[in-house]
Amino acid sequence: MDFDFITVAACVGAGMLIWDCVEVGRNDAANLVNAVLGARVMQRRLAVIIAALAVVTGASFASPVMETARKGIFDPTVLSIQAALAIYVSVYFVDTVLLYAFSGFGMPVSTTACLVFELVGASLFLAGFDNVHWPKVGSVTSGIIVSIAISGVASFMVMRVFRAAIRDKSDDRATILLHGPWITGAIMTWLSWFIVFKGLKQVPAIQQIKEVTFELYGETIVLGCMWVAFTLFTVVVLLIFSRWYQHLFATTAILGMICMAFAFGQNDLANAASPGLASLALWKGGGAPTDLADLSSKIPIPPWALFGCGVLMASGMFTVYAQRVTRAEINTGSHFDQVTLYAPNWCKWLARQLLWMSSRKRSLAPEPALNTAGKKIHYDTLRASVITGVSASVIAFASGRGLPVSTTYVAFAAVIGSGLADRVFSRGNADAKVGRAIWVVTCWFIAPLIAIVMTGCVARLVYHLSVAGLLLCIALNLTTRFLLRQQADRHEQEHH
Repeated sequence: MDFDFITVAACVGAGMLIWDCVEVGRNDAANLVNAVLGARVMQRRLAVIIAALAVVTGASFASPVMETARKGIFDPTVLSIQAALAIYVSVYFVDTVLLYAFSGFGMPVSTTACLVFELVGASLFLAGFDNVHWPKVGSVTSGIIVSIAISGVASFMVMRVFRAAIRDKSDDRATILLHGPWITGAIMTWLSWFIVFKGLKQVPAIQQIKEVTFELYGETIVLGCMWVAFTLFTVVVLLIFSRWYQHLFATTAILGMICMAFAFGQNDLANAASPGLASLALWKGGGAPTDLADLSSKIPIPPWALFGCGVLMASGMFTVYAQRVTRAEINTGSHFDQVTLYAPNWCKWLARQLLWMSSRKRSLAPEPALNTAGKKIHYDTLRASVITGVSASVIAFASGRGLPVSTTYVAFAAVIGSGLADRVFSRGNADAKVGRAIWVVTCWFIAPLIAIVMTGCVARLVYHLSVAGLLLCIALNLTTRFLLRQQADRHEQEHH
């Protein structure tokens, strides 16, 4: 291996960085619009445009420095330049295929989890067991699992409380005037908390606000005062604009989508950009061994690069495969009796056993209806607001305490938890909905295993075959992508 390998690997890493940003937008970012689209608050194209603008804006405000070792998953300082480059580039080879495959079959997956375990696999196969920081890997894994559980339970409890107050009268003026303000106040408080702790935590003005509010008086008091203030503000707005009650929860759902999209662009950018930036840093330094020490610290990123990565992620949200991810997740939590979903037979069988053991009670969700365009309204606007609000608050709670969290997993858990609260799985082809949820969660555990093994094998190919290994892996990547596309499109025609 020589300097030519370093140059070629850096070029491949830069190109794959662009590709990976699109794949992140195709799968992970596509989940940002699920709640709004499920409630038919706005048309898909408009919702995606608004979310995409928020993603680009968030990426532009992202931190000007980025961790290239991704939370200390492995130690690059004990590796050779060639081994470090092989690890970073192999992550892209596997990540782009893995995300593309999941998107093609309409399966939401966490790009954070995929990247972490791809780094684990590559460093494990190249540098050995001791090079991986297993306590950090364990904290990442446990943090993701705990966040899923908290999101599911919290969305169930919040949805049950809100549904008890609103019931199926989300269009009734008297009901909204009575309960809308305090519910809206709670949701707006969650979203503000989300922005303070997650979305704008790097902005100096926000840091000053935190110092004179949250840090001075404590979270409980400040959040309580915010709830009262937002509640009173909503009351005043409803009194002045008497007809706005019809759009109250639609507004909170849209605001929740914007907040999550902004923070996604700001904080999840590292998932796609870190390996490529590390490769470029090594190339820029001429492959000097001392550059490996810098990979454990920070690498500066110009603002135009942040903006460009945000545009690439946003572009992935407009693709056909992104629509598949969105549609499948919406249908899984739909209150319609009949929906189009795929799940393996064993998942449906297990779902029927779970449904048989549970008591079949009357659904609390509004009766299924169509909008003026004749399309299904899968959620009402109250549930859409709960999905975005609870997802935001869970992410804020985890981020404020330095815990790893996945936007995709938290959002999907909120859909399922709120659906359980509304008893949407008590009628119709519930076995398909629950079976799909089981299949999605199962794939969440399968994906890390695939990531570890495949990235490890690819890393060894790249390391031992040098430039020839890079060319071989590019060919394998494109061939696998072509075959997966055929399979995914055939699956789409058969089941949808």
